[in-house]
Amino acid sequence: MSSTARTARTARTALAAGTVAALAAGLAACGGQSLEQKGGKDGGKGEIVIGSAGFTESKVLAEIYSRVLADAGYHPRVQTLANRELYEPALEKGQIDVVPEYASTLAEFLNAKKNGAKAKPVASSDIDKTVAELKKLAEPRGLKVLPAGAATDQNAFAVTKEFAAKNKLRTLSDLGRSRQKVKLAAGEECETRVFCKPGLQKTYGIAVAGIDPKGVGTPQAKQAVKDGTDQLVLTTTTDATLDNFGLVLLQDDKKLQNADNVLPVLNAKSAGDKEVEAALNKITKVLTTEDLINLNRKVDAERLKPADVAQAYLESKGLVKK
Repeated sequence: MSSTARTARTARTALAAGTVAALAAGLAACGGQSLEQKGGKDGGKGEIVIGSAGFTESKVLAEIYSRVLADAGYHPRVQTLANRELYEPALEKGQIDVVPEYASTLAEFLNAKKNGAKAKPVASSDIDKTVAELKKLAEPRGLKVLPAGAATDQNAFAVTKEFAAKNKLRTLSDLGRSRQKVKLAAGEECETRVFCKPGLQKTYGIAVAGIDPKGVGTPQAKQAVKDGTDQLVLTTTTDATLDNFGLVLLQDDKKLQNADNVLPVLNAKSAGDKEVEAALNKITKVLTTEDLINLNRKVDAERLKPADVAQAYLESKGLVKK
């Protein structure tokens, strides 16, 4: 998220070509249409497509958005795409209408898209300044950035407890000083993203021997580190299953990761209605970082469905009818 889950959040694996084709075929006809144009014969407020990246937290947040929008009278549908490289262009085109996002991660993504991979960073640990910079980059692309809330999910890196103890690691700086070569389990996009491999090398001097494209914080990625196939895994600060794999986070002591508060981002033309904003702001105002951890745990550890977890959470907050 944030990114990473951050990543965060920053997802995670390549989308199959067939899925891309299906997305284009299914959504191109309504791309960029307003909610009134997409309204149905039943007098509803129209269909809204909520984008979800390919990791647990994004899936749950998309389902939460879906349910509050349904409660507000819209016809929501969740469309999962693997990573930001795929869903952000679809959001610009209006093929999807709403995405749960992470302020710093999206700001730097759009910054690189506009100014190149070596552009001066615009995100920071100051969430207000980061959102202001994000809006400058998003609005010319037809995107509307809604206010950020207290919930934050930052990208994070973990190793096994045994590896940490053997090499006396508590921080990412410790890992850099250890001169240990590590294979990193992450999404393939980690190769170029500033918060990932380039940042680990430049900021911490960590010797990343290669990327194992198993996704961000996926069970497969964490299992690879547990088994010793890889030594480091990209996950998020809200990962609720690290203990299950015997993993521990290394502190980001030089603040490679920026403030990645959760916030909704809309296609201004297709979903810029005040009623959409009001419905989503209800979520932003109540959602906390602890909520994110608990929501992730229910899916990843308790094996509940994201849709069921979302419904139960909204009911517990009194935001939708039971």
